[in-house]
Amino acid sequence: MNRRGAGAEAAVRRFAVPPAGQGAWMTLLLLALVLPATVIGFASWNDPPAGDGALWTLAGVLAFVVVLGGGLALLLLRRAVELRGGMLVVKAAFYTRRVAVAELELARARVLDLAEHTRLKPALKTNGYALPGYQAGHFRLRDRSSAFALVTDRRRVLVLPVRGAATLLLSLERPQALLDALRRAASGTA
Repeated sequence: MNRRGAGAEAAVRRFAVPPAGQGAWMTLLLLALVLPATVIGFASWNDPPAGDGALWTLAGVLAFVVVLGGGLALLLLRRAVELRGGMLVVKAAFYTRRVAVAELELARARVLDLAEHTRLKPALKTNGYALPGYQAGHFRLRDRSSAFALVTDRRRVLVLPVRGAATLLLSLERPQALLDALRRAASGTA
């Protein structure tokens, strides 16, 4: 690897995001696979399909549902928080949010438990992907402010206010490590 590639690779710091909870996976399984298969099975039981064409149609619908469920499952796996030089990059389901470190209000940033700070809980999904134990995208919080969320563990959430934009809510395995890295990047000692 050349020096340029090695330097670019060293400039990226990744911060571990806890996996989506069991509730998210069970809900996805129920909504994307079990429920459609049950409906199709019940419809077929009450009014059996006539001919091979109808059976192929049912098989096609079931295949579509399985592929759709797989795609939605892959979205649960797409979660990353990276610090790339002076830019914080958050990848969550369909969404990618990039914020310059200089735009973060680090003096107001804090790590908290959403069970204790309920006014900061995502309440209304405005453009997001949400299942029990997993929230990604754009939300209104209970205090009616806007947030971009990647929340998989409500007990360890880094709240990052952004100047003139939606607050970031990030579940991280070590939220204080990201906050410390952001403060070093903002002061130029990264």
